[in-house]
Amino acid sequence: MNEQKTPKKPLIYYAVVCLLVLMILNSLLLPMMQNMRVKEVSYNTFLSMLNDGKISTVQYEDDQILFSPSDEKDPYLYSTVTMPDQDITNRLIDAGVDFGRVYEKTSPLLTFFLSWILPILLMTLVGSWMMRYLQKRMGGPNSMSFEKANAKVYVEAQTGKTFADVAGEDEAKEALKEIVDFLHNPQKYESIGASMPKGALLVGPPGTGKTLLAKAVAGEAKVPFFSISGSEFVEMFVGMGAAKVRDLFQQAQEKAPCIVFIDEIDTIGKKRDAGMMGGNDEREQTLNQLLTEMDGFDGKKGVVILAATNRPDSLDPALLRPGRFDRRIPVELPDLAGREAILKVHAKDVKMADGIDFNAVARATAGASGAELANIVNEAALRAVRCGRDAVIQEDLEESVEVVIAGYQRKSAVIPQRERQIVAYHEVGHALVAARQSDSAPVHKITIIPRTSGALGYTMQVAEDEQVLMSRDEILNKIATLTGGRTAEELIFHTCTSGASNDIEQATKMARSMVTQLGMTDEFDMTALVTVSNQYLGGDTSMACSEQTAARIDEKVISIIKDAHQRAAKILSENEPLLHEIAKYLLEKETITGDEFMKILRDYDAQQNA
Repeated sequence: MNEQKTPKKPLIYYAVVCLLVLMILNSLLLPMMQNMRVKEVSYNTFLSMLNDGKISTVQYEDDQILFSPSDEKDPYLYSTVTMPDQDITNRLIDAGVDFGRVYEKTSPLLTFFLSWILPILLMTLVGSWMMRYLQKRMGGPNSMSFEKANAKVYVEAQTGKTFADVAGEDEAKEALKEIVDFLHNPQKYESIGASMPKGALLVGPPGTGKTLLAKAVAGEAKVPFFSISGSEFVEMFVGMGAAKVRDLFQQAQEKAPCIVFIDEIDTIGKKRDAGMMGGNDEREQTLNQLLTEMDGFDGKKGVVILAATNRPDSLDPALLRPGRFDRRIPVELPDLAGREAILKVHAKDVKMADGIDFNAVARATAGASGAELANIVNEAALRAVRCGRDAVIQEDLEESVEVVIAGYQRKSAVIPQRERQIVAYHEVGHALVAARQSDSAPVHKITIIPRTSGALGYTMQVAEDEQVLMSRDEILNKIATLTGGRTAEELIFHTCTSGASNDIEQATKMARSMVTQLGMTDEFDMTALVTVSNQYLGGDTSMACSEQTAARIDEKVISIIKDAHQRAAKILSENEPLLHEIAKYLLEKETITGDEFMKILRDYDAQQNA
């Protein structure tokens, strides 16, 4: 690996600097501080002060005379040289001067303590405080641990998860059970000459249970489990991320057999740039070290690398080749049966009433992830507590679905009567267009109760069965249903409001997808006109055609929406009395169930046919 590191100065350099500072303090500053109180004067000044009675105590030594003044306000001690004066002792006695100790020199032990020990302690304390301060400013106590991988280690099934805790991902579990079997019975594979894949990459949208699956594998295998996020390898200093990778694999080798799980591996595994500009030396060196480590360990020792990402298209091809991440395991959004199983798993920890229909909840949550389903069950439990019940009922689950989709009810919102009428006709317009078309999902609920998401009302459609494919007619019907709200406003009130903004956005997106991705138009036939990236994160698209073609695409999209708008207008015009009847009922009740809506529809049809 072509690893570059910033040059480091040896520790002896810093030790020498500290010693020089201490020597300067000891040789200059400390003696100056010690001698600040002692003032040297001439022998004549000494005799003059003696004659004037200004001396209190004298300390007579061989090489100097130390004396203190009788004036207490004088802050100094005085010293002078000794002279061959035979009568000096008698003169001092005659003047009433006391003989005693004026200035005591500091003991060698105390001097050593003050000169060396105390400065070193002070410098250590200040350095420790500065280090903690810098760590806090740079992201926490682990931000300066450059050489250690901060992986969480779970030993012997301490993850607390098994495959029984994972529902709705049967295919992914089957692929991972082989890894568990290898960790339990490696001889079975070695006898035939097979080696276990070194790495398995879990890919899928957020919230589908990738991290949960990795913990379940460790729990089933009963081996140590190293868990670390890809962002923890990213450092501000070049080479530090690579050092953490080395340490992580060293720990894994010591505790083999084990599982190493790297979450959000796209943080360090992005494609390397070919050009000179726009690269990231630290990230690329971390990736290079990861590639080297995965090549360097023996898969027969039982070290399995699991990684998770929701951006597989951004990963470096070298990371995905055989011998590294050999196996790619999709963890997709659950289907109808999967959603029902997930709801039942999370409901085990919640006190549920008898007769709960999880299938109905699963049908109403098409496209929901495992995390969202867990949130739905939790919201239902919270609602049951708010309502004073000791168990969750069906109504709590249905309301929690609406909370996740549209937010909480705004019961205190005050809406003018005319706007309530517009909202009512808008939502009934959606429902009526959907009901009068074939290949449309049945209406489950219509409400005009405002929600915290900003919606003043909504119409919920729930399909009877899980739908995997959508035909051209079904998409066109759905676009017509989306235009039904605005069409009802135009038909009854001869105006249009901002309430259709989300409908317009969804209809335009569907129509554009028909033209550019699905090949459902005669004009462009089966031509892919856009490039899709980040399919698990909303699917960003970029045009893959000329400007002239893009202009024609816009015209075709407008044409599709116009045709759907006209179809919705025709349906509502033909059923205007029914539109008034249902809207009046909705204004009175505020919420209509699917059964109530269909009863009004059937009664109206019976009257027309009579």
